[in-house]
Amino acid sequence: MDLTQDNIYTIKQEWNTVGSKYASDVNEMVEFGDTNGWENWKGPEPKDDRDHLSDAVFELLKEANLNNTVSQFREDFPPAHGPMVNFMKTKGQSIEQLHFIEEQKILFVVGTAYTKRQAYILKGKTIIELDAAINAIGKSKKNNVFAIASNNAIVTTQGWEGTVIAQFNLDITKDFGITELIPFNDGKKVLLITSEGIFIISTDSEKMIHPLPDLEDEEWESNIDMENATLSHDNNYIVVGDQCCEHRILDHNGVEIADVELQSSYPHFCLFSKDDQQLISNSCHFYNGVTLGIATSDFENGTVNTNGDYDPYTLIDDGMRVYCGVATSQCYILGDAYGYIKAIDIKGKCIWKQFLGSTISGMTVSDDEDVLWVGSSSGMLHKLILNKGLRDKHTIGTAKHYEEFRLVIWKEEPIMKW
Repeated sequence: MDLTQDNIYTIKQEWNTVGSKYASDVNEMVEFGDTNGWENWKGPEPKDDRDHLSDAVFELLKEANLNNTVSQFREDFPPAHGPMVNFMKTKGQSIEQLHFIEEQKILFVVGTAYTKRQAYILKGKTIIELDAAINAIGKSKKNNVFAIASNNAIVTTQGWEGTVIAQFNLDITKDFGITELIPFNDGKKVLLITSEGIFIISTDSEKMIHPLPDLEDEEWESNIDMENATLSHDNNYIVVGDQCCEHRILDHNGVEIADVELQSSYPHFCLFSKDDQQLISNSCHFYNGVTLGIATSDFENGTVNTNGDYDPYTLIDDGMRVYCGVATSQCYILGDAYGYIKAIDIKGKCIWKQFLGSTISGMTVSDDEDVLWVGSSSGMLHKLILNKGLRDKHTIGTAKHYEEFRLVIWKEEPIMKW
């Protein structure tokens, strides 16, 4: 593409004028809807009419990465989701299993459970490619234990690349695509989440804890969809769920002690608050969902009843189909199917929300809770400095976060910064 300086200037002016107005119009609409009810919004839906600029902007982005002028490019062309969707449809890929290591250093994996994955370290702005044999990485809720799955085995270490705690040689589960991997805090067991079932892996067994076998069905199989699970931070509880079963609350050995009745069609995500005093359970229908907060102290009641007159839960959110999230000392930060991240406290108050685009597929936060890294299925990995203040007028949402950069990790392209 032949881009003259005059052409670039014209493109830049239109990109910024249209982009800032679009963001302002969306923010105005969302504020009205949140305040007055969406049924009362009578205005037009804002449109981002910059698709015709995307080819040129993409070429300029590649040129900036080759010439090491990304900082200036970022100032001239603040990132946007909508105009780049055509590229994402063919080049996008899921950024998953994000884990904080230390300081400005994280792990992440590119690809879904049944694709050939590639793991990386992001250290500051430097990207380090890891062993191609790695197909999943997990981190414990406490104690800084990491788990790496590769070559039909899982190895747990004390810290990243630290002393080996245990090695689990896989047999039953060796060919299963790993949706998520969570080592226990002592590194001596691992919670393995797959579409073939959810397992506790130890040195002497691969124990399936979900789904429950149907002993009367001779053709019963363990295949599940929307598989999801979590551990409490103290590892006293395991929560498991899938499309055909409500969230089941288990003890640390995998024995069921309670379940959560559905508020929407399908259980989709679960997470404990950082102090383990509350469990949130998200169930979804299409791209929407409902998230409940349930006091951990209620688990011993047997069935956690969330219908009828007895309502021991808190409505955390009534819109999001949640795909991933983290628990901080102040709130949950959740990512949804529509590309939003939201901070919501344990009482269900939305503290802030920000639109990043596409389905949010991974998230991790620094130990001091100042930096948030967010991955999406569009092939974007965002680094946000929380509450530092907005970098430009193109941000959609109520948050005041500074996006230091985003990585563009697209098929058949070098990894680029924006």
